[in-house]
Amino acid sequence: MAYSPLLDQLLQALRCLPGVGVRTAQRMAFHLLERDREGAQALVNALSEGLDKIGECESCRMLAEDQLCWICSSANRDSTLLCVVESPADVIAVEDSGIYRGRYFVLQGRLSPLDGIGPDELGLARFEQHLETGLVQELILATSSTVEGEATAAYLASLAREHDISVSRIAHGVPIGGELEYVDRSTLSRAISGRHTLEIE
Repeated sequence: MAYSPLLDQLLQALRCLPGVGVRTAQRMAFHLLERDREGAQALVNALSEGLDKIGECESCRMLAEDQLCWICSSANRDSTLLCVVESPADVIAVEDSGIYRGRYFVLQGRLSPLDGIGPDELGLARFEQHLETGLVQELILATSSTVEGEATAAYLASLAREHDISVSRIAHGVPIGGELEYVDRSTLSRAISGRHTLEIE
């Protein structure tokens, strides 16, 4: 279907968002233009200000408005624990668990030579600076359980061992509330191989 040049430009811009195809972009655009121009203007302003003022934390690479993000600038975090994640969204997920009080390093991706993503793209020079401070006693690898995520975890573990730092990997397995018949073979295999002794009181 033919759209006017400006409408087509808007549709193409909306399609840069993950999971947004042609129909979804059209619904969004028509909604903003027909029913919520005030909301559209607020979105424009927020995007413009966000692009202008939100950058990368100099220490952990989390999204931040200042040189250091709110986690790195907090004196209440445990500097001996460093959790490595792939994205800022992963930081939020771990924080929402309410159980972790250490610091983070955000890779902004994972090793993928076929896609041209190597150590430099993941900021691993800065990561090694953290290891060289002598503060980190345990490195927690919280990368995904994909092939690339596992390769990234193995690479980071080798760097940590060069600095005599203890390395742990987050557990992968059957989710709480999950039924075994619906769990895929790979996940179930990890759950069985990663089993632990049950302490009975």
